[in-house]
Amino acid sequence: MSAQVSDELWDEFHRAVNMSSRELREWLSVEAAGEDSEEVPDRAGRPLGRQVLETLGKRRTDLTESDTEAMTRVVEIVRAQRPEGTDPKAGGADWRHGLMDIGHDPLKE
Repeated sequence: MSAQVSDELWDEFHRAVNMSSRELREWLSVEAAGEDSEEVPDRAGRPLGRQVLETLGKRRTDLTESDTEAMTRVVEIVRAQRPEGTDPKAGGADWRHGLMDIGHDPLKE
C-alpha cells in the first residue's frame, strides 16, 4: 500500500539524509561489526537506519505509511540534534555517529 508523501517531507528528508545509500550501507555494516560478532549485512545497524536505507531505495510512489513515519522521525531528529547554523564539528564522535546511523553526516555539505 502506497502512502502519500508531501513535497515538503520528501524534500526535507532528502536534505536531512545527506549520505548516499552506499555510504549508509557501509557505515551500518562497519558500525555493527564487533570483535566477537558481525551482523548479517541485511540486518546491520539500528532499525531506523535500516529503514532509512530501504526508503532511499524506493520510488516515492512505493513508500508505505511506515516509511513516511520513519522519514518524519529522521527529519525531527536531525532538526533537534543539528539546528540550522550548528557548526558541523559542534558535537563529539558519538553525536556524529548517532546522526550517521540515520544517514546524516554533519561533516558533509
